[in-house]
Amino acid sequence: MPKLWNQTIAAHRADVRQAILDSTWELVEGHGVLAVTMSSVAQATGIGRATLYKYFPNVEAILEAHHHQHVTDHLERLQGVAEGPGAPKERLESALSAYAMICHHREQHGTRELSALLHRGAQVVEAERQVEQLFSNLLGEVIETDAIRNDVSADELARYCLHALTAAGTLRSAAAVNRLVAVTMAGLRA
Repeated sequence: MPKLWNQTIAAHRADVRQAILDSTWELVEGHGVLAVTMSSVAQATGIGRATLYKYFPNVEAILEAHHHQHVTDHLERLQGVAEGPGAPKERLESALSAYAMICHHREQHGTRELSALLHRGAQVVEAERQVEQLFSNLLGEVIETDAIRNDVSADELARYCLHALTAAGTLRSAAAVNRLVAVTMAGLRA
């Protein structure tokens, strides 16, 4: 097969896969996770059930793939902020704000059933490790500039920040999330 033909087929498959992920998520948001079936996903996506089963064996696998994509996007965003322009302390505050907003958004737009289904397994553990390492590295940079306390290791400070900011999920407004970030930053002062 010519190279162009292979690229076209690969692009089509990627588009179909993305349409399946998007349609499934819309169904979950509209009807709840327990109401979504493979038939409803196929219908919403505009494909046959046989085609759908070529991509995913069940609704749970679709949701896991969507979640993996979502987590990857969050990690890339946090990495971009952490490695972006500015002084280390500014990048830290920006990264903490971004993480807090992710926590806030996750809790505002999810359900307990969906969280129980998706926030488990090796992929989630690895993503959590990567986030903790990202913040530990960034905090290490900030410690070297004497902009924050140095009596606690960067690893411990990273855990402190991440655990504190998970509370953003229970807050009702972006302003409250920003205040939580300010309180977390205050806890880092020398």
